[in-house]
Amino acid sequence: MTKTQLALGAVLLTLALSPLHAEEAIAPESKIQTPAAALAPPALPANNTTHHDLVLPGRVLHVDATAGSLRLTDSKTNAALADVAFISFQMPPEPGQQRPVTFLYNGGPGYASGWLNLGGVGPWRLPMFGDAAAPSAAPQLINNPDTWLDFTDLVFLDPPGTGYSRVLGGKDVQREFWSEKGDVNALAVTIRRWSEANNRMTSPKFLAGESYGGFRSPKIAHVLQVDQGVGVNGMVLISPVLDFARFDRQTSALGYVRQLPSIVATARERKGAISRQSMQDVEDYARTDYLTDLMRGVNDKEAVERIAKRLSDFTGISADLIVEQRARPDVRWFLAQLNRGTGKQSSMYDGNALGGDPDPNVMRNWNVDDPLRDGLHAPITQAMVDMYHNRLNWTFENGRYLFFNKEIPDAWKYEPHKSEAVTDLRNALALDPKMRVLIAHGLTDVVTPYFESQMVLNEIPSIVPKDRISFNVYAGGHMMYIRDDSRARLREDARVLIEGK
Repeated sequence: MTKTQLALGAVLLTLALSPLHAEEAIAPESKIQTPAAALAPPALPANNTTHHDLVLPGRVLHVDATAGSLRLTDSKTNAALADVAFISFQMPPEPGQQRPVTFLYNGGPGYASGWLNLGGVGPWRLPMFGDAAAPSAAPQLINNPDTWLDFTDLVFLDPPGTGYSRVLGGKDVQREFWSEKGDVNALAVTIRRWSEANNRMTSPKFLAGESYGGFRSPKIAHVLQVDQGVGVNGMVLISPVLDFARFDRQTSALGYVRQLPSIVATARERKGAISRQSMQDVEDYARTDYLTDLMRGVNDKEAVERIAKRLSDFTGISADLIVEQRARPDVRWFLAQLNRGTGKQSSMYDGNALGGDPDPNVMRNWNVDDPLRDGLHAPITQAMVDMYHNRLNWTFENGRYLFFNKEIPDAWKYEPHKSEAVTDLRNALALDPKMRVLIAHGLTDVVTPYFESQMVLNEIPSIVPKDRISFNVYAGGHMMYIRDDSRARLREDARVLIEGK
């Protein structure tokens, strides 16, 4: 997402998806005036393939890694619109078999795909939890036993303006790409183009997106199906927001309901291991008495006191303090109370990933650097650049690798009360009875709480068989895969989905 924008609900994007026509749809001639100088900009370095023998416990994987890019152009004018950088990892198939291929991207909008690549899916991993989540942590990659390469080839995509991907052709082109519709179209075209160029049009295809990438995926899948002529066998949605329009982050009763289980999970995990099953009492309360008392309003003293008593029992925070907040404290308040007197602050992306608090005497605000997300920007950036240069032999001397492009979320086009991906998810599943979906959430993620996705899934009609959507919850937060056990579990769940078992 930026992941902060996700938390604020600020990235609420346009919904309409009109019929598309390959590259032309990304930048229709009638909308975009492309300067002549943009017709032949200098290209990124040529695609380069290297071979790697990945030694892992009990096996050796023989991997061909390609770093490169695809240029998107306007089909009417041949104007250059974007260079989309990718890293692919492919292995030779077994005799008589055809390997699946999974296309992966992160969110923000504004993030490159380094989170998923180095967090636990690619062949090499960067430790990201605990002391490793610090700007000065050594950006040294290790072989990743939990890579998905055993059961699928991997193609990591960086949307235009992130990583080494570039928007070409001026501000009008940039505005088109940095919008919900243009972003989806660009990635759908890139997936088709890569599949054609690499003779993978007949391979089983999967999409894996994290955070806002999980919001993108149903839309990309539907566009691929109905416009690009590419079938999608399944999707892995990691910490997604499926419906920005449904939950008002500040005042909606549903907004408080959606976040309560993750808040309580954060408090409980400080006393010992937790699981989805151990949160059943909180979920039951959230969907019944909690919602009923919230609907009674802040002037119902008895309702406020009942809520405060239950929240105090769940979290250990004084009921009197909760009453002072009219029994409606936000997530930042809860985390501040849990950390009171410790000199620590919690990450919004994992309430139990702690860092130093630069000002422990004031309430944490959204502008404070997040100890997990911001702490990892430098190590991931350095590790990605080092991987490009020294493992993939691909160097763009005149360009900068943008792990996070902070201009994108501020420029993103959105409509606050319309942006949702549930319609696309339902349409894609209805259109293809063989498509399968895995939705993965972390228990202590208070940015995209798992219970929100559960509430959304509860509203999907029974026309979609339940066994086609798996909803799994793991220990950890937004990037649950940075925890060892959760990374291994997520890999196994992805394998089951992709192998069709």
